[in-house]
Amino acid sequence: MNTIITRFPPSPTGHLHLGGTRTALFNWLYARHMKGRFVLRIEDTDTARSTEASVKAIFDALDWLGVEWDDGPYFQSQRLDIYQQYIDKMVTAGKAYYCTCSAKRLEEMRKQARAGGAKPKYDGTCRNKGLAATGDAVVRFKAPQSGTTVVRDVIKGDIVFQNSELDDFIIQRSDGIPTYNFVVVVDDITMGINTVIRGDDHVNNTPKQIQLYQALGAKLPVFGHVPMVLGSDRTRLSKRHGAMSVTAYRDMGYLPDALINYLVRLGWSHGDQEFFTRAELIEKFSLENIGQSAGVFNPDKLLALNAEHIRRSTPRQLYPRLRPFLEAQGFKSEQQLSPETEKTITSLSPRCKTLVEMAENARFYYEDTIVYEEKAAGKFLKPAALEPLERIHRQLTSISDFNEKALEDAFRSVMAESGLKLGKIAQPVRVALTGKTVSPGIFEVIAIIGRSRTLERIQAAISYIRQQADIKANT
Repeated sequence: MNTIITRFPPSPTGHLHLGGTRTALFNWLYARHMKGRFVLRIEDTDTARSTEASVKAIFDALDWLGVEWDDGPYFQSQRLDIYQQYIDKMVTAGKAYYCTCSAKRLEEMRKQARAGGAKPKYDGTCRNKGLAATGDAVVRFKAPQSGTTVVRDVIKGDIVFQNSELDDFIIQRSDGIPTYNFVVVVDDITMGINTVIRGDDHVNNTPKQIQLYQALGAKLPVFGHVPMVLGSDRTRLSKRHGAMSVTAYRDMGYLPDALINYLVRLGWSHGDQEFFTRAELIEKFSLENIGQSAGVFNPDKLLALNAEHIRRSTPRQLYPRLRPFLEAQGFKSEQQLSPETEKTITSLSPRCKTLVEMAENARFYYEDTIVYEEKAAGKFLKPAALEPLERIHRQLTSISDFNEKALEDAFRSVMAESGLKLGKIAQPVRVALTGKTVSPGIFEVIAIIGRSRTLERIQAAISYIRQQADIKANT
C-alpha cells in the first residue's frame, strides 16, 4: 500500500479558526493513524490579503496544538515558476488556451445567459482561436463539454456533475497569477498528496480539479468532504457563536488536547466515547467514522470537556501550561515543578474549568497578605467568630506536624471543647486563609499553606474582627 500523504493548506489572511483547525486535525490524525505523512502548505497567492502576521499566527496555533508537519511549509508564492511550467505544458498540449475577452464582453455574456434562463458561464468565444499570449490575455482550461465528472467521495458517496454545466474556467489571470483550482492540483500532484480531506464548501471545486488531474494525466487522490461546523442556530460558525481563533482559546486557559478532542468529535465518532487523549485519537481515527451531518459548536460542552482534561492531567503535565497564567497574576514561578506547587495544582484541578481560573484560584497560596471578599468577611468574620478562631489558633500552635490527620484531630478537639459544629469553625478559618468562602478542603489548604502562614492568617483575621468591632463601636 502506498504511504498516505495528506495536507493542510491554510490561506494566511487571518488567524486560524475552529473550522480550519478541525480540517487540519482530520488530515493530521489520518496521516498519523496510517503512519503516513502530513504536509503543510501556505496558500498565499492572494497577495492583497496575505500577511506575514497571519502566517505567524497559523504557525503559533499549530505549535500550541502540537500538530507537527512532516513536509513544508511550502509557500505558493514561491512556486510560481512551477505553475508556469504546467500552464505552458497545458497550452502546448491543447488542454488550455489564451482568452482576450474583455470584462465588458463577459458581463454581456452573463446577462444574455440569465435572460435565456441558462447558467451564466463562459461561452467559449476564444476556445478554438489559437490566440497567442498577450498582456491582457487570461488562460482558460479547455474543459470537456459532454459527459459527466464523478466525485467519488469517501464521506458523501458519489457526486455526479454534468460537464455541460461546467465551463472553461480561468487557470491563469492576466497578471500572470494562477488561480486557486489550478495551483491546488499542481501542488497536490508535485507534493504526492493522495488523500484530500477538506470542508464540503469545496465540493463544487472538486469536479474542476478532477478534470485538471485528468488533463495532466495524473492519478486522482482520495477525496473526502467533511460537513461544516455550525453555530447553535445552524448557520456558519462565527464569533457571535463564541467561536474565536485557536490562540484565543489558548489565552483563555484551554488545554490543546481538550480543544483537539472537542473539534475532532464535531463530525467524527467512535461509539459513544466522548473523552479522548491525543494517543487514543491517533489510534482510533478513521475516515469511515466521519459523519455526514454538520457539527454544532457548543461553547459550554467545550468548557466542560476542558475541565475534564484538567482533572485527568497530572500536575507535571499541567504546570508548564499553567505557569504563564501564574506569572500573569504577578507570582514568580519556578522552572521545575516544586512539591508545594504540585500540591497546589492537585488541590485545584478538580475544581477549575480553565487554567485562567486555576491561576486566579491559586492566589491565596502565593499571596503574603489576604484580601477578604466583602461578602465573605461580612458573613463569617464577625464577633461570633472570635472565639472559634482563637481556640483553633491555640490548638494549631500546639501541634508540630501539619498533616491532614493531625489537622482534623485539632479541629475535632475544638469542636468538643466549644460544642460548635465543624462549619462554625471551618468557614471563618477558610475566609481567614483564602479570603473566600469556597476553596479546596480546609485541611488540604492548611497542609499546603503550612504552619507559620496559617497561624499568621488566623491571627490577622482575629485582629480584623476586633478592628471592625472597634470601628462599629466608635460610629
